[in-house]
Amino acid sequence: MSNKVIQAMYDDDDVLLKAVKETREANHHIEEVFTPFPVHGLEKAMGMKGTRIAIAAFIYGLTGLGFAIWMMNYMMIEDWPQNIGGKPNFSYVENMPAFVPIMFELTVFFAAHLMVITFYMRSKIWPFQKASNPDPRTTDDKFVMEVELSGNESELSDFLKKTGAIELKVADKA
Repeated sequence: MSNKVIQAMYDDDDVLLKAVKETREANHHIEEVFTPFPVHGLEKAMGMKGTRIAIAAFIYGLTGLGFAIWMMNYMMIEDWPQNIGGKPNFSYVENMPAFVPIMFELTVFFAAHLMVITFYMRSKIWPFQKASNPDPRTTDDKFVMEVELSGNESELSDFLKKTGAIELKVADKA
């Protein structure tokens, strides 16, 4: 493992996508790709695994639903029963149609908020974290692909120039 990467800069997302595919086919290890906007198909071209955030969202939604059921039963049936609109105040099941909007809202609330927190933790995006992109132009209109160097700098530089890189730079791994 090398402590250096070569950063190849591209000015077009289609050229970048093609370069990523060619680089993977040539068995070079891509460390990271920085883009100013999401590039459709990039994660597949990089060989990344699918995300499991949908499973987490389902579990978070069930947590919200469970909390909503517990909360409404405790508040409306056990703690402070009230006769609202002629509905019986001694049975949660008989009042459940009136509670459906609250159950739905808390399910969505828990799923959405906990997914955002999970995404930030998984991506290691913390408050006041310094930006980790290698070049400020990657937030505007340029794309950077970092490829690991393993003693083949001139060969890799020639290869990346052929893929359409407009600029190359050797840097330390982040």
